[in-house]
Amino acid sequence: MINILVLCTGNSCRSQMAHGYLNHFLDNRKVKVYSAGIETHGINPGAAAIMKEDGISIDYHTSNHVDEYADVDFDFIITVCDHANENCPFIPSKNAIRLHHNFYDPSKLVGTEVEKHAAFLKAREEIKSYFKKFVEEYLSAEKVA
Repeated sequence: MINILVLCTGNSCRSQMAHGYLNHFLDNRKVKVYSAGIETHGINPGAAAIMKEDGISIDYHTSNHVDEYADVDFDFIITVCDHANENCPFIPSKNAIRLHHNFYDPSKLVGTEVEKHAAFLKAREEIKSYFKKFVEEYLSAEKVA
């Protein structure tokens, strides 16, 4: 089993969207996806809504602290925001491939509902594209049955 950790500050928005897309793109492969934060903020309603628009529910996800997974040996650790990348506690998965990409944070936008929707859509599309390429590069069906 391949274990993937997606890490963000509050495990409420970007890491949750990434978790949802990884599960979607890895359909039935021997991969376990975890998402966590260096804090926990609950699932962001805007993130859940924008994912539903793309046919993916993250309603069942929980917001977890990275310390909850201290005993998991990860194959991939992917930070999705600079704050988590810079402030993450040591994760002792010595053979993990560690990747970082700072995605736009739509939860910080103050504006109209239309502007907020556009911000979540922008973040969702960035995350979707990145994780689709990640799966193709590292976890293609030929590599992970």
